[in-house]
Amino acid sequence: MKVKSVLHLDQVKGLNPAEQEKLKAVSSKYAFASNEYYLSLINWSDPKDPIRRIIVPCNEELDMWGTLDPSNEGKYTVMPGVEHKYYRTALIMVSNACGGICRYCFRKRIFLKGKAGVVKDIDAAIRYISDHKEITNVLLTGGDPFMLATSRLDKIVGALRAIDHVQIIRIGTKITSYNPHRILDDPKLLDIFRKYSTPDKRMYVITHFSHERELTDVALKALAELKSAGAIIANQTPLLRGVNDDPVALAQLFRRLSYIGNTPYYVFQCRPATGNKTFAVPVEEGYAIFEKAKSMVSGLAKRARFVMSHSSGKIEIIAVTKEHTYFKYHRAAIDEDCGKIMVFRRNTQAYWLEDYGEPVLVEKLFTGLHQNVGEDELA
Repeated sequence: MKVKSVLHLDQVKGLNPAEQEKLKAVSSKYAFASNEYYLSLINWSDPKDPIRRIIVPCNEELDMWGTLDPSNEGKYTVMPGVEHKYYRTALIMVSNACGGICRYCFRKRIFLKGKAGVVKDIDAAIRYISDHKEITNVLLTGGDPFMLATSRLDKIVGALRAIDHVQIIRIGTKITSYNPHRILDDPKLLDIFRKYSTPDKRMYVITHFSHERELTDVALKALAELKSAGAIIANQTPLLRGVNDDPVALAQLFRRLSYIGNTPYYVFQCRPATGNKTFAVPVEEGYAIFEKAKSMVSGLAKRARFVMSHSSGKIEIIAVTKEHTYFKYHRAAIDEDCGKIMVFRRNTQAYWLEDYGEPVLVEKLFTGLHQNVGEDELA
């Protein structure tokens, strides 16, 4: 099924001319893109519809807040479009196009500056990964890798699969939400997984469903086809004001994901990217929402971790008490910091780690756990 793109607000049938005119200042600053399939999911009679919130601009995006690179990805960029932040993981930004542009996107800089940040020399990127034998995981992202021509994606995945030490290839995508027909209408795309997702070296598709209403029948069919072709599926979403910042809504998302075999993987603290204040929930409020949602679902639906994708690493928010908020490095840019605990005095207005000031305690638990264990054994 051919899905028609919608690239201008005056093409959005659910917006009247006055609304279109009012939002032009936003769309001229931060790019707008969607398609007829995704817009059809919106209940236009509800101004607070969560799907509308995800894709349609709002004037609050013009509020001054945040930066264009909130996780300081530039610090870990080893060549244009290639990041090596974590010891065993490399990231390649293979596309600067998306099936739709999330209003809360943390990589707005890609759309503001054309192809800035996207890989320019894929062969050089492949050589870098081949030369760094510690890299066992490669994440393809962007933009959205599924926006590439299938032949182009096949070439990239095939080159990575030819590297012996690359065990896992991950594709981060929102196409399963924005346009699942992209998957259903292209058998050659599914053939990539049949060829390269092998029993001992699986390919993962990390989906981006933020609300259960995105889990349409056609989306579920696309996920089933990916799984049938050999992909392992997991889901991540940011916690978003007006979309899933209600424990019932978040629990229902977790529940539906577990029913269809899509593992709830990460719930991200909304990054302080330019224009994102309207979507951000304070850390401690977010933790309460997350824990309440988990209490409402079964064990298989509560596997997600609530994390902050910080410049220094992936930091899990693990507890909030009457006086303190507790964080742990789930993954750290400095490998030795993995597992480190940080304790801060509570700050109900904190949106990011820097808002907390100095920690009252920093401690590495299980210091001797890996003592006398060789690097090869940890690989």
